[in-house]
Amino acid sequence: MRAVLAWKETVSEQCVYDLAFKPDGSQLIIAAGLRVLVYDTADGVLIMPLKGHKDIVYCVAYAKDGKRFASGSADKSIIIWTSKLEGILKYTHNDSIQCVAYNPVTHQLASCSSGDFVSSKITCCGWTNDGQYLALGMMNGVVSIRNKNGEEKVKIERPGGSSSPIWSIAWNPSKDEHNDILAVADWGQKLSFYQLSGKQIGKDRTLTYDPCCISYFSKGEYIVMGGSDKQASLYTKDGVRLGTIGEQHSWVWTCRVKPDSNFVVLGCQDGTIACYQLIFSTVHGLYKDRYAYRDSMTDVIVQHLITEQKVRIKCRELVKKIAIYRNRLAIQLPEKILIYELYSDDFSDMHYRIKEKICRKFECNLLVVCSQNIILCQEKRLQCMSFTSVREKEWVMESLIRYIKVIGGPPGREGLLVGLKNGAILKIFVDNPFPITLLKLSTSVRCLDMSASRNKLAVVDEHNTLLVYDINSKELLFQEPNANSVAWNTQCEDMLCFSGNGYLNIKASNFPVHQQKMQGFMVGYNGSKIFCLHVYSMSAVEVPQSAPMYQYLERKMFKEAYQIACLGVTDSDWRDLATEALEGLDFDTAKKAFIRIRDLRYLELINSIEERKKRGENDNELFLADVYAYQGKFHEAAKLYKRTGHESRALSMYTDLRMFDYAKDFVGATDPKSTRILMTKQADWAKSSKEPRAAAEMYLSAGEHLKAIDIIGEHGWADMLIDIARKLDKAEREPLAKCAFYFTRLKHHGYASETYSKMGDLQALLQLHVETRHWDEAFSLVEKHPQFKNNVFVPYAQWLAENDRFEEAQKAFHKAGRQNEAVKVLEQLTHNAVVENRFNDAGYYYWMLSMQCLDIARESEDQRDEMLKKFERFQHLAELYHVYRSIQRYTDEPFSSHMPETLFNICRFLLNNLTKEIPPGISKVNTLYALAKQSQKLGAYKLARYSYEKLQELHIPSRFQESIELGSLTIRAKPFHDSEDLIEGMMCYRCSTNNPLLNNQGSVCINCRQPFIYSASSYEVLPLVQFYLEEGISDEEAVSLIDLEVPHMDQRDARWHDMDNGELQALRMDDGLDDAEEDPFTAKMSFEQGGSNFVPVKVSRSVLRSMSRRDVLIKRWPRPLKWEYFRSLLPDVSITMCPTCFKMFHSEDYELLVLQHNCCPYCRRPIDEPN
Repeated sequence: MRAVLAWKETVSEQCVYDLAFKPDGSQLIIAAGLRVLVYDTADGVLIMPLKGHKDIVYCVAYAKDGKRFASGSADKSIIIWTSKLEGILKYTHNDSIQCVAYNPVTHQLASCSSGDFVSSKITCCGWTNDGQYLALGMMNGVVSIRNKNGEEKVKIERPGGSSSPIWSIAWNPSKDEHNDILAVADWGQKLSFYQLSGKQIGKDRTLTYDPCCISYFSKGEYIVMGGSDKQASLYTKDGVRLGTIGEQHSWVWTCRVKPDSNFVVLGCQDGTIACYQLIFSTVHGLYKDRYAYRDSMTDVIVQHLITEQKVRIKCRELVKKIAIYRNRLAIQLPEKILIYELYSDDFSDMHYRIKEKICRKFECNLLVVCSQNIILCQEKRLQCMSFTSVREKEWVMESLIRYIKVIGGPPGREGLLVGLKNGAILKIFVDNPFPITLLKLSTSVRCLDMSASRNKLAVVDEHNTLLVYDINSKELLFQEPNANSVAWNTQCEDMLCFSGNGYLNIKASNFPVHQQKMQGFMVGYNGSKIFCLHVYSMSAVEVPQSAPMYQYLERKMFKEAYQIACLGVTDSDWRDLATEALEGLDFDTAKKAFIRIRDLRYLELINSIEERKKRGENDNELFLADVYAYQGKFHEAAKLYKRTGHESRALSMYTDLRMFDYAKDFVGATDPKSTRILMTKQADWAKSSKEPRAAAEMYLSAGEHLKAIDIIGEHGWADMLIDIARKLDKAEREPLAKCAFYFTRLKHHGYASETYSKMGDLQALLQLHVETRHWDEAFSLVEKHPQFKNNVFVPYAQWLAENDRFEEAQKAFHKAGRQNEAVKVLEQLTHNAVVENRFNDAGYYYWMLSMQCLDIARESEDQRDEMLKKFERFQHLAELYHVYRSIQRYTDEPFSSHMPETLFNICRFLLNNLTKEIPPGISKVNTLYALAKQSQKLGAYKLARYSYEKLQELHIPSRFQESIELGSLTIRAKPFHDSEDLIEGMMCYRCSTNNPLLNNQGSVCINCRQPFIYSASSYEVLPLVQFYLEEGISDEEAVSLIDLEVPHMDQRDARWHDMDNGELQALRMDDGLDDAEEDPFTAKMSFEQGGSNFVPVKVSRSVLRSMSRRDVLIKRWPRPLKWEYFRSLLPDVSITMCPTCFKMFHSEDYELLVLQHNCCPYCRRPIDEPN
């Protein structure tokens, strides 16, 4: 560090008590005598003296925003001035003003006088960076830290008390510090540092004088202090003294650092104002890729330029010199030299430990360290010392030493390169007392370096000229202008680089210099990395060595080019090197270069050439032809092949490359055999080609339709395929079939259909429609060709079944005549419906099954009896499941849509019909439970009690348990009989017997065994009696007789005859009637009372004639079943019968249900479907 005087002024016989800079650094405000003086900072010219105070001005301060400043005086007043040097405000204290300070944030002014506190006089003050706290220094050795309201927060008491008054304080302005740090200088000759909390940082620093002022640099890295020692000194921010700034003739009363600069201004007791510029020199050392430099004046940072690692060594004293060599580091401090060594020999190890300390003060210009010695250079003298401070050798030169560098060697015998001012260049070995003169130049030496093999020497002289010499012959090899530093490449003998004029220059061998822009100063060259020092920072610049490599390539110097490439070039440079070497037939270099870029193709080529060379081939032109062929220079290759008599190779090269035109040109029209081979190869290529479209076109032109179709089909080019199909004759069935096959595979069904139609292959066309699910086209085709019916309807039905459209599937099987499959589908559907508790669907499916069985019985004589039995069973099951749906909904769902009477009737109907077996899914518990609940509601208490008793015999689910137990108890409080109305509702319309509500014989009258006919909605007994036709009366005749509607016949001879035809008992009406008024159905009274066999009503022609069409309902069953006839005994009751399932309903119920469901509730026949 050097201090250079910038300017000096003297205020005549006035003490300069205080000074302050304007924040932008342009003006300097000085308190001197009764005036405030304003100076220009740049040259020390007085701008203006400001008058306003009547006594000595003690203090000045400038606001951080630069708009105003303040001055305080012994006249007890404070004046505030604008930046335009106009006074705008004056106020007073009760005593002389000691110090003023502006808040850096709020710009409030703190002013302190000697009498503000009773306890002691305030000497100095200062705000924290955030403007929250104000520190006050006092005569009694106390520092008081207060908030903006003046309340004391922290009190720091110095140990000396009033014998060490606080004379100056300053807060560190650094933004990087985590805490606010206060520097305190007292007249106990101590410098101390404190945190805002009052905690001391480190120990007191002892001074050799009474400090009068303390001031920080703008970034807080250094402190300036002055006082009774008549000089200003520079300290680190931790209080380590670094040196003197300027010696004066009297006490230095005040000092300040110009904002954001290295200028320091001092004010002295004798009126001297001096401005100094501080120059911080760079202290550093470099060895290969390790760079050591001084930081913050007291620290050393070692930087590894390759790995970018850094390590900081704290010395806590001023670092004067640094030297680094291999694993050694030497640091010179004011009173000693420290020798450090690396912990390990690892290339990237950055851990240093102290090896030796030489505790002596040395004066030297340059410091060099070796493995076992340090070399001190002082002007003309070189001293070699051991690490134990023993002086081993000394060399005295004839001129000043300008440059010194260790150039390596065995430990204890290293060589030094020394450059002198008189131009002499010497080599000195540490163990040799005699220097060796290498060269003698005419001008002074600035920079030196020796090549890796010690054969060449590069020198930069004071005229910035680079000179390169051969050390052995002393011959000047070349020189270059504009150089300020030079370095040989540590890994390549022939390369050096030098910097100057903002350019980096790289020179290889004796080729022209390659230039590129670079800021800074080049200090080292290692492989492809150039170490560059710019201002204070060292960086490793990666420089591709492409330019020198290409310079060698141009001269066909492949080996040298390879050496340069190894230092670091791009992949494309490696490829260029490999290619050039290959074409230059330097296979060894080419092989190494191709290995670098991992190019297996060329490595195989080189390998094969080397093998051929071993076998004795030595035709370089043939090798070159192979190289050209590999590189894609086919025509050059062909010429070389022809020249060496290997035409066949050229031909096979062209055909392999599908360059058939060139091949034909090469062969010419003279050789038909070669032409034929060419055509064969062309066709083969077409087959395995990566250009199948071209291949296909070639096959087509050759008439190879099948091969062309295969290629086109595989690649899915439908447009080409349909063109071929349309051009082919319909007799060419194989290609057409192949086209159709590919169309189907490519899902172009229209084209496939067109092709099959062209071929006339109806079965394949139908199969296509089926596979593509185009059912409409398939059905229209079947209409024209019914022989294919099974081919369509069976897959259609299977497809419907796969898509869960079972009902449609069943109908399709039916259409296809596959009755068994239709029945199977229906049985599966029914089973599923029962398992899933869809009893409505189960009933419907059983009904459909029964009708299916009826169809089979009609068509097949063999299965008729079995199918009719199944028909009866399925009809019965259909009805059971149909009614059980209502019970299941009542027990399982929260709301029931049925009236109690309906549910009551349904439960009784179901129980009457469950006498033998119970179908799966139907629960007797649910039925009895529903019956018990409804009976209780309707007053059938006896039946309810019976139901509850029956339930006790069964396994009851837990959800009904409580309800059933409660019901069983409450029913006992009711009378033990059923409501009369309910019993009357069970009257037989044939014999007028009142039947019990539950009948274990089934749904028949207990007296006459006549089956009851129920409404399929409310399950009330309908006023219908079934009658049968006499022998010999056909259904058609019976219908025509009923339709005659003869209202009255006067034939008196009619008589009743009781006929006994074996087992069958029948009631027959004779042709004569005793009383014309009497209806034949009065025969309901005419049978044997109490007979166990059922006696059906049989009618003759005359009775049929007497019936009204409105009173007769006919179930017109298809063959082989007979029609069933029913006579209504209460013509006023309107009854409707569904024409499909023949279920009877009260007309009103039926109409309502049909409106709700849009179909018959039982067989689901849509209302708009014709009968």
